[in-house]
Amino acid sequence: MNVQIIGPEGQARGEFDGGRIQEQKPIGFPGEGASVVRLGPLFYWAWAHAGAKALLGMHPHKGFEIMSYGIAGQGLHKDTLGSESILEAGDIQLMQTGSGVSHSEGVEEGYEGFQIWFEPHYSEALKRVPTYYLFKHEQFPQDASPGVTVKTILGEGSPVHIVTDAQMFDVEIDPGQSYTYQLRPNRILAGLAIRGDGGSLKTDGSGSAAPFKNKDFAIVQSEQESELVIQAEGQKLRIVLIEVPSQVDYPLYQKGR
Repeated sequence: MNVQIIGPEGQARGEFDGGRIQEQKPIGFPGEGASVVRLGPLFYWAWAHAGAKALLGMHPHKGFEIMSYGIAGQGLHKDTLGSESILEAGDIQLMQTGSGVSHSEGVEEGYEGFQIWFEPHYSEALKRVPTYYLFKHEQFPQDASPGVTVKTILGEGSPVHIVTDAQMFDVEIDPGQSYTYQLRPNRILAGLAIRGDGGSLKTDGSGSAAPFKNKDFAIVQSEQESELVIQAEGQKLRIVLIEVPSQVDYPLYQKGR
């Protein structure tokens, strides 16, 4: 089993619209400074904050399944399919870009959210008609147990269905409490800590826990089924988890091409 904790200094940075939008990228593009440029079919992951109202004009995408997750504030979407929508905290916006679609993105001051790219079989995806969906926070299942709340974004019970093999969870853990995650064989679990002062991650069979702080990116890879325990420390911890296979049975797109 391999465990990595990557601080913000090992992640990429980006900005848009004259710096009105600032991004921390746990998974970035080549040349952006990220130590991780993909995890299996998890192609890209950006965490954006808007210090002022901003706009990204129309730009094209194709092939990838691009998901935006609202954390705070409002994001605005408009595309060449005729879709117009407002992304609010807890909502998911999904573009399955298929043969090609263009969209514009606007944000209000105070917006915070993720943009995540998942990679299906690229050449097959290019044959599909592009689609757009908006899912509201209330549509997602939440499992509450003492000290822990888990929102399923991709997985059993979620209204979001993508072609790429992936699961995603938004987990909140009270101080001093822990959450146990069962990682399947030959899978990767990636987690970004977005609230709280940090915590620790312990895998079965390991003698010590790996500490992490707010804004750290944790990666766990295992060839065998493994039990992971995530513990919150002094403050309530919020960590977003994505699980993908270590390998897929189709060729992956070559970044930088």
